[in-house]
Amino acid sequence: MQEKVFIHPELGTFHLRLALRLDWSEMDMFGHINNVMYAKYVQAARVNYWEMVGLNSMFNQSHEGPLLASIQLQFKQPLFYPGNIAVWSKVKFIKNTSFGLTHIILNEKNEVCVISDDIIVMFDFNKNEKIRVSDWMRKKIEEIENTTEL
Repeated sequence: MQEKVFIHPELGTFHLRLALRLDWSEMDMFGHINNVMYAKYVQAARVNYWEMVGLNSMFNQSHEGPLLASIQLQFKQPLFYPGNIAVWSKVKFIKNTSFGLTHIILNEKNEVCVISDDIIVMFDFNKNEKIRVSDWMRKKIEEIENTTEL
């Protein structure tokens, strides 16, 4: 049975989960999953979150959408093939033109392997400038996060 939430003692409750299978080709010469792959897993989770909010559709209609400004990865322990992981994601903050996502990668034993933080800027790709986080977007994120405290 798939968990509906993940609660981290310091980072709080995560509501959005992406399950991924580790692939043999992702290993490095030391026998564990290469560090660059963690960024790929976080990217998959980020895009999954964007799709849940509706940002991909927004971009396709208006050429306005999210732009990754920063990513930080904190490696806690290695991952090994074969295996499966869960990437849990949550919004950390929403400002006027940006928002932050936190991701946690768990191995099959539910041990934290990576904590990642993204900063995403909302952007008008036609005008090449930042735009405000819309009210509908805030509302959709609050629905996903099951809170009105962001």
